[in-house]
Amino acid sequence: MKAAYYTQQGKPSAVIQYGDQPTPHAAAGEVRVRLHASGVNPADANRTVGRSYGMDGPLVIPNSDGAGVIDQVGAGVDAAWLNKRVWLYNGQRGGRVFGTAAEYIALNVDLVSELPDNTRFHEGACLGIPCMTAHRCVTLGGDLQGKTVLVTGGAGAVGHYAVQWAKRFGARVISTVSSPEKAAHAKAGGADFTVNYRSEDVVARVREFTNNAGIDHAVDVDFGGNLKTTLPLLKVNGSIAYYATKGNPTPTIAAPELMRKNLSIHAVLLNSAPHAARKRAQQDIVAWLKQGGMRHTVSQVFALSSTADAHEAVEFQAKNGTVVVDCNV
Repeated sequence: MKAAYYTQQGKPSAVIQYGDQPTPHAAAGEVRVRLHASGVNPADANRTVGRSYGMDGPLVIPNSDGAGVIDQVGAGVDAAWLNKRVWLYNGQRGGRVFGTAAEYIALNVDLVSELPDNTRFHEGACLGIPCMTAHRCVTLGGDLQGKTVLVTGGAGAVGHYAVQWAKRFGARVISTVSSPEKAAHAKAGGADFTVNYRSEDVVARVREFTNNAGIDHAVDVDFGGNLKTTLPLLKVNGSIAYYATKGNPTPTIAAPELMRKNLSIHAVLLNSAPHAARKRAQQDIVAWLKQGGMRHTVSQVFALSSTADAHEAVEFQAKNGTVVVDCNV
């Protein structure tokens, strides 16, 4: 099969190669997917350049997320999976070195879910890290019916799905954005109110919008960098679920302040999240896809042979949504 791969970490254009690799076969408990699309997320780019991650093996086929058609099932797997359109996650994760930047992938059937006919393969490749992470972050807020949720970065890949999940679960949603265009994108996902964090006082504007009541839950793209915004706005018994903290990876928090408000802080990383939470996310995503109405944002599409360019787009360029590799070209 054709695949993108690297044998050392570094700048994507310098280390990612393209060529022939052995075609995998489905082992017991596994399915093989003929891939049509592969999602490139910041965590995938981090692994390529060696940011916070070492080499997972002597040769790595990158990317966690993807979508395609099952063409082989291993022992113990229901044959009904054959020829099913699916989306998948954790392709190159958890000790697995062969991800979705390839024509085929073999992995545990637990990691694949049905992709309804109304959803394109490119959109299916967006569902792993972004949509499942958003689901986990939102549901950690508990019963959100009638509650107020702040999503920081509501036009981003995870943030846009988080806005949609929070609305689906009955919340009133506030989103921070960095431009009028991103405000329109967040509102298209269901945000009731947006604040431009570059030009407006977020705390003051959110207090005004909530009649000084504040927020019940925050889904946060930059925990350390946003503490001056989120902590003052949280109500008693409020919570934060964060999935990144680039602005300040080692924040200092006044513990008594958290105690006085009885706040809960949840750190979220999809591939090590509880299995039950990941299964719920998979099931909820499939149910919503079948119903229709979920919005997906494909930022750019690259050929499989240009996977290095796709990683550089994630690494160096501003984007909305998910960069996708088309595994058919």
